[in-house]
Amino acid sequence: MIGKRITHRTVDGVQIPGTWRHAFIRNGRYFLTDLFIYADGLIDCWGLVTVEEFEEKLRTGWVATSFPDGAEASAHDLARWKFSGSRSRLTPELVVAEVRDTIDQLNKRPDSTGRCLAAVDDFLADRTEENRAAAHTAFMAIPFSRRRYALGDMDSKDWPLRVLVAGPGGRTYLPSDPPVSQENYARALAYFEDRARWTAEYEARVPVDGPEASYAPAVHLHHPDPKRPVADPGRLGLRNGYPAPITVGEVVYPSVTHAYWALSVTQPDVRSAITAAETAAAACELAAGATRREGWEDVRIAVMTRLLRAKYDQHPELAEILLATDGATLVHDDLNSTYWGDNGGRGRNWAGRLLELVRSELHMRRLGVPGL
Repeated sequence: MIGKRITHRTVDGVQIPGTWRHAFIRNGRYFLTDLFIYADGLIDCWGLVTVEEFEEKLRTGWVATSFPDGAEASAHDLARWKFSGSRSRLTPELVVAEVRDTIDQLNKRPDSTGRCLAAVDDFLADRTEENRAAAHTAFMAIPFSRRRYALGDMDSKDWPLRVLVAGPGGRTYLPSDPPVSQENYARALAYFEDRARWTAEYEARVPVDGPEASYAPAVHLHHPDPKRPVADPGRLGLRNGYPAPITVGEVVYPSVTHAYWALSVTQPDVRSAITAAETAAAACELAAGATRREGWEDVRIAVMTRLLRAKYDQHPELAEILLATDGATLVHDDLNSTYWGDNGGRGRNWAGRLLELVRSELHMRRLGVPGL
């Protein structure tokens, strides 16, 4: 299970998604460490290896699943101990199966559980013994440690599954289970019929507050900023450095970028030079050599929000361009900042996120929400 354990490694500028799990590596003594698994099929067990090479690491005990009494172990800089009467549910085969499932999940492909449930759907649609046998094979291919979670139901666990694929009179994989009675088989069938109804209702539900994610394609606001206004700027006009003058107080700034950097400094001469800079890029360069206003990092988001509101209030034609992006995610590049820019997924994209906020405010104003 990946859960919230999400990481990545970067290859040629591309992020390869991954996750991790705990493992013991035997290098002289046993070390409790993290095993990193990536979507491209590589596993980091103190060195990147393929799945096949990982199997060899398990076979030789480099990645350990059993621990002899008296063997020394260490959790780096935390503790050291010796094993005594240790027990582990893992086997090399089980670890490999779980890792293969994890790689499928990282690639958003059906893992062994997904393949099993698809085979069960085939059987329920056409209840032949051939389809039951296929479902049984797919169920047994789920790692033993994951079978109880296959239905995502911790009350029933995998009981309906193991009864369904065994069939009336059959035996499940658990030796303690009695032969499947007709009554229990009927209960299992009823469970899957109810499950299909629950699933259909869940998928058809409409969130009370609207969609949780935009269906509109993301809009990428590429660098660099233009040096002068154009007749029909399109989405280029949404760049913070686009030359759309804004009035803040008694000062007219050539762009949001000019205003932001001018307000970030306290020296009047530097502020004037930034305001008079020929381009947004030149304003950034001048600001880079100046000292920021004390506490600037605590107010910069609020300042940028007000500047963006001023831009779209004072330039209705640009506000229409922003509104036309509907609910799209706005991805803003900023070569000078991973704070304001997305920059290939390496930045926080605050400029894009604040544009989405201002867009929502424009929609609210147009809608005329009472009391606001």
